Amino acid sequence: MQMHNPTHPGEVLKEYMGISEVTAFAGRICVDRTTLSRLLNGHTGISATMALKLEPALNTSAEMWMNMQATHDFWTARQKVRSSTAKRPRYAVLVA
Repeated sequence: MQMHNPTHPGEVLKEYMGISEVTAFAGRICVDRTTLSRLLNGHTGISATMALKLEPALNTSAEMWMNMQATHDFWTARQKVRSSTAKRPRYAVLVA
């Protein structure tokens, strides 16, 4: 079943972080504050390395984060393909 506009993993990460401050949480998982901020604001996705850092910090699985990112990326790509396909003129195929 196809999901409609899946949530960016950064939004989900905000929920997992709760009231933790970005700077404190970034230090906890050993990443730069701006890197975490870009993820939380949907400007970048979760890499395999980031997923592995989130795993012990949040008691989640890296696979969960990677699957969430893949689902979001696939949905976004599908929308772009549909949009570009809709803009192309359709030509009739002539059979001789």
